[in-house]
Parts: sequence; C-alpha cells; structure tokens
Amino acid sequence: MNPVDISRHLAQTADRCVRCGLCLPHCPTYREARQEAESPRGRIALIQGWAEGELDASPRLLLHLDNCLECLACERACPTLVPFGDLMDKARAATWRSAPAWRRISRAAWLGALASRAGATLAVGLGRLYRSSGLARLTTWGGIHRWPSLAALHRLAIQCERLPRLPASPPARPAPGDRFGLFLGCIARAAQPGAIEASLRVMRGLGLTIRVPADQTCCGALHRHNGLPEGADQRLRRNAKAFAGLTAVGLASACVAELRGHPPLGATQDLCRLLADRDWPATVRLAPLPQAVAVHVPCSQRNRLGDEDAAFALLRRIPGISLVPLPDNAFCCGAAGTYLLQRPVLSRALLAPKIASLAALRTSILVTTNTGCALHLAAGAREAGLEVEVLHPVELIDRQMRS
Repeated sequence: MNPVDISRHLAQTADRCVRCGLCLPHCPTYREARQEAESPRGRIALIQGWAEGELDASPRLLLHLDNCLECLACERACPTLVPFGDLMDKARAATWRSAPAWRRISRAAWLGALASRAGATLAVGLGRLYRSSGLARLTTWGGIHRWPSLAALHRLAIQCERLPRLPASPPARPAPGDRFGLFLGCIARAAQPGAIEASLRVMRGLGLTIRVPADQTCCGALHRHNGLPEGADQRLRRNAKAFAGLTAVGLASACVAELRGHPPLGATQDLCRLLADRDWPATVRLAPLPQAVAVHVPCSQRNRLGDEDAAFALLRRIPGISLVPLPDNAFCCGAAGTYLLQRPVLSRALLAPKIASLAALRTSILVTTNTGCALHLAAGAREAGLEVEVLHPVELIDRQMRS
C-alpha cells in the first residue's frame, strides 16, 4: 500500500469504533494512568486523527501509542469487533516510516540482534559474565533502580541460563502419520533451555516424532509489534521453509499466535493443547504431586489463541495436583515482548499486583506458557524475596514423568 491508501485504511478501521467505552475497564494502561489517551478508545481516536491529517505524529502522540501493550483484552471486549491489534500494528508501522533514518536503522539492528540465534548465545555469555564478575552485585548496591532501563537489563541478565542441549537426530521409533517440528523461538533459547529440553523428552516419551529444524528463526512478533512488518514477514517465510512437511509446535503462546497468522504455518500447535488432547500410551504414568501450583495465563494464550484452559488441561493429568489461577489473570503482567525493556517503569507497575497475589497464594511453583512473562514474573518474585520456581507447564510434566 502507498501512504495514502494506508492512511485511508487506518481511518476506515478506526471509524468502526463507536466510542462506547466498554473496553476501558479491560485496559491495563488505562487502569494505571486513568487517562483517555491511554485507553483503547483514546488510542483509536489518535490514530484516526493522524490518519485523517488532523493530528501530527508528535512525540506525545507516539508515546501514547507506544505505551499500548497490545494485550488485546480490549479486542475481546469490543462489541463492534474492532481489530485493535492489527490497527495498532499498522499504525505503528505507518508512523515509524516517518521517523529519522538513524532511528529506524538502529531499531532494526537492535531487534535483529535480540531475535537471532547469535543474540541468544551472546545474551547467555554476557549474563554469566555479568554475574560471575560481581558486576550484578555492585550495580544492585549502587542503586541501579534509579535508571529504569538499566535496571530492566540487569533483571534480564541475571535470568539468562544456558543454551539448550539439542539432540542431533530424531528418535528411532517414529510415529506414523504425525511429524512435528519444535519451534524454539529466540529468547527461549537463553531464558528457558530447560523447557526446550523437557518438551523434547516428553514428546518423545509419548512416542511422537519430533524434529528441531536447524534453519528456523524468530517468529517475527517482536518486529511486527515494533512497527517493522517487513522484518516479521521475512522471518515467517523463512520458518515456513524450515518447517515444510512438519507441523510446527510452539512452547511460547505469543510465538504460536504469530506463526498461525501466516497461512503456510496456520496449523501450528500450542504444545500444552497438543499434549493435553492426545491419547497417552498406557505405559506413561506421572508421579503424584500433592501440592498447589499457581497458573499464570498470558495475554497471548487468552486473547490471541483463545485457549486459556490449555495449561490447566495438561497439568490436570498429574495426580493430586491443585491448580490455582493467578488472580487477575485477565490483566497483562507487563512483559509484552520488548515492552519490559522499552517501558520499564510501567511494566513493573503492572507486574506489582501479580507478585502481591503470588505472595498471598504461598505456593512454591508458578507456571506460564510465555517466555517473556516467565522472565518478568521470575524477576519480580526474586526481587520480592519469594522462593517460587517459574516453569513452563511441560517442565512440570517432564519432572513427574521422570519421577
């Protein structure tokens, strides 16, 4: 589309909003700021005003758009079905094209590094060096919280673990008819290597043929939600080639949602739902776990995939387990992809009630199906002094299966 057609499309889509305000109670940023411009209705009005030439893409206007988490709670509540997520992505892309070239180049480079395999390797190495050298302790003593962006990097650096150990070949006992490919994503390589390894063990333990395509890359969601749809589409095309002949299976709900939006990858499966719905061999048994486990449902699982019960359905297979929904699951935790780095103050404000609820539950295990949420929640729990493991549901299944 040319700029005129893009503006017309944005204006027409925004015009579907009837300004009823039913979205307001569901919007995390509106609940936090109590400003109209920080609500879905307000942002739609800003987009329409810019698209129709009545408003300039001023720093203040762009700030209100960038503050949106794209959690899509508003989209689920909208009576006129305004496609808010698509509208926000296109508006960000359109306004970003008018940004100075140096800013566009620097953002593309930053996101490219963050979403690459080399970026994950570098993150792990730097994170370990940061901790082992004593810098992490020194920066904490130095009051790094006074610089929110540096504090956000500090919180992530000490979360990086190790790169997953991936087997080079598929199992010797293939399952006729089903050929799955495990989608690793980008951040999960450094943040959740245990979940990746657990996924392979569990799927193979159930007799499933599972491969890990070497040519896969980031799903593209980080680029799409940061106004770079071309970068997102390029990554989706590469993944479609890497997973040709396989059904992609994703650990992270946000990645699954992004992959499903690309027709060649439209059959991508959410790992929890896939495992929950399959018939398990009679020989596979899980050890009992007679304790409470808190379950966080990410916005991508609830609002993009429309399947908030997936983790519950899978974990109910564990005898004796007590599953407790994390209170206010309907509201975003503040991770939202790169949001926890770009908007660290607001991100932590949105996290605070989650951590308070987790402390009140007095559980030692929290599960979530999204990598960014896992990082954010684990950092918040650690800073609050809570002894809570933050796991992917499949890690708990793997643990009980091996027991």
